[in-house]
Amino acid sequence: MSTTPPYTPVGGGAPPNPPYDPKAQYRAFRAQQKAAWRAQRDAWKAQRYAMKANAVGIFGPKVPSLVGPVLLIGIGVIALLIVTGRMAGGDFVTWYGHWWPLLLIIAGLGLLAEWAIDLRREMPVRRSGGFIGVLILLAIVGLCCSGWNKLGPFRNDFGDDGDNFFNAFGLPEHDFDRSALSAEIPANATIDIQNPRGDVNVTAGDVSSIQVESHEVAFASSDDAAKKIFEGEKPEIKVSGSAVLVKSESNSNGRLNLTITVPRAAQVTVDAGKGDVVMAGLGAGAIVSAAHGDVHLNSIKGSVQVHLNEGKGDFSAHEIEGDLTVDGTSNDLTLSEIKGKITQNGEIRGEVHIEHAAGPVHMHTTVTDLEVAELPGDLTLNDDDLRVTEAKGPVRVRTHSKDIDLSQIYGDSHVETRDGRISVAPAGNYAVEAKNDKGDVEVTLPPNASASVSVRTHNGDIDSDYSTPEKINGESENKSVNFQIGSGGPALTLSAENGDVRIKRGPGFSEPPPAPTAPSALPPSGAPHLKAPKAPAAPVSQ
Repeated sequence: MSTTPPYTPVGGGAPPNPPYDPKAQYRAFRAQQKAAWRAQRDAWKAQRYAMKANAVGIFGPKVPSLVGPVLLIGIGVIALLIVTGRMAGGDFVTWYGHWWPLLLIIAGLGLLAEWAIDLRREMPVRRSGGFIGVLILLAIVGLCCSGWNKLGPFRNDFGDDGDNFFNAFGLPEHDFDRSALSAEIPANATIDIQNPRGDVNVTAGDVSSIQVESHEVAFASSDDAAKKIFEGEKPEIKVSGSAVLVKSESNSNGRLNLTITVPRAAQVTVDAGKGDVVMAGLGAGAIVSAAHGDVHLNSIKGSVQVHLNEGKGDFSAHEIEGDLTVDGTSNDLTLSEIKGKITQNGEIRGEVHIEHAAGPVHMHTTVTDLEVAELPGDLTLNDDDLRVTEAKGPVRVRTHSKDIDLSQIYGDSHVETRDGRISVAPAGNYAVEAKNDKGDVEVTLPPNASASVSVRTHNGDIDSDYSTPEKINGESENKSVNFQIGSGGPALTLSAENGDVRIKRGPGFSEPPPAPTAPSALPPSGAPHLKAPKAPAAPVSQ
């Protein structure tokens, strides 16, 4: 028997191919696929690691920005102040609607500071911008607040006092006139009136008691519901010596309109929420606090203080024989025949008109500062213009984005503005200092004026109806000139950036009439009324 395997060829050599095994072939194929997949995975990992290393090398590691946390802290502080009552929400909306662009400026300065710090690092870094969404949201809120401020007069017309709000939901209006309340009080009593929702009308007379008449309004679905509102908001009088309190409770579904008669010598304080305030004939001054509604004062002796909390209405005062102080935000402001000092501090969303003010006038807003020693004429102020006609004593104005027109000024003038035009017409030889950062300056002098003039312009021309030196110093962009008009005198210091300066010869103004003096004695009864002859008008040089 042969020992050589049957598959071994004679003479030796390689054995022939083994027989085909499908299972072994499949296992080999799977092993090859797994090896290829592992190689591809390792290549992907290597590629990701390389990209990350390259990104770190170019942009640096990611570092959080401080701007986002600072914004969140600021929002939290303001919210805490509003919730705890340390800040009025309405005042913040007004302020934020006016100044919200500062938020973008502060955020930009913060990012610029971080960029400057990152330049000093050895390895560059990337700043995260996750706060950008919050910043955009705050900018949108600022635009909404600004639009809300612009719609202040529309909101008042719509019925911000609450009347039309409930009618819009179809609740019927119920009216009720309550029996008048009265109480004997001292002639010089101190009267405090508190009415959170409704109008207050106070009139002084020659009486020894206080009388309160009330007209109640309720918005309710039934008579029984209206009676509950009437009972809850009814007024009451409390007298404690010379202190008198007239008070009503607030109800969001009703209003209480009060008509009150007080002794003429009483001192009256009114604290009104949603409603108008009208006061007349008081002889010992008044203090008024009003949030929503108009305030009208007439024929009041003594000092008057008015606090306008949220600027939801107009304010007017006529024939006030004492100092008048107004603070807060208002729409239109109208004053006339004010014998004392006028002090205004706060925002004015509408127009200002003041005439016949015997005392000094001080006005301060975020845009305009104005001081006038005496105003026999009138003053008008709005978003575009500031005009003063016939004023005595020094006049000082500092504002921007307004055209300024001062005419018939019997005193020195100091004016500063930008993005507007300045026009000053003194009524005599008075000093004028006018500075315009962007706009023209025009001064109109009497024909026989005498002054020492100093003029400077940048990107503007110098023109004068009076004789000037033939040569004006400076180049085409910057010009200056100093000269005298007549024999010299009060200083005219005029400067304009990107504007012209012109000195005009005007027709002049007559001297102001002297203040009237009281007669030494009254004429006897029945004596004919004698009228002093009218003095001829002073001639005006042409």
